[in-house]
Amino acid sequence: MPKRVNHECRRRQIADAVCELIGRAGIEAATLRQVAEEASVSMGAVQRCFSTRQQMLIFAQDHVNSRVTERAQKLIAAAAEPESVTTMLEQTLQAMLLVDDPELVEARVWIAFSAQAAVDPVVAAAQREQQRGLTELLELLMRVGQESGGVHPGVIPAHVAEELIALTDGLTLQVLIGRQSSDTARAVMRRVATGLRTNPSTNYSA
Repeated sequence: MPKRVNHECRRRQIADAVCELIGRAGIEAATLRQVAEEASVSMGAVQRCFSTRQQMLIFAQDHVNSRVTERAQKLIAAAAEPESVTTMLEQTLQAMLLVDDPELVEARVWIAFSAQAAVDPVVAAAQREQQRGLTELLELLMRVGQESGGVHPGVIPAHVAEELIALTDGLTLQVLIGRQSSDTARAVMRRVATGLRTNPSTNYSA
């Protein structure tokens, strides 16, 4: 068991190094050798964790997704009504934006992974699987919200979940290119999320 814990810690350490390199210099910089140097480990240590660069990139992509989940959980816990389904939905959407980091490292990493997925079918399959899970979560939150009366009954969860994922990806890119700021992107997401509520006019805050 201790060896497994150490192995997973090392994998996360390497994933952090991958993200730092991509955030600074793009995905081309994330070679096994450069990652080993960034993580202050040997090439052998990296190769014991990942037999190929592709495996390393996919794990790092999962690592970013885990960060989003952790951030959503913290936002929900800090909200005024953490048990509310609408709170869970709205804070999950805010966490998905990837614009809270002043240096936008996660946003750059996610966009880099998306570009890689366009030319690498294995990375693309991993990204689709992540988004499938996210879609299912958003659909579930909207359905439960409708059952509890918090989400508007006219919302079609399957359709809106796809639209929300496209919106968060688009806003993240818009922040990266400077067309939106982190604040304006979050405001857009708040307006959209509030519009899903049964009584949006009584719950909206800019």
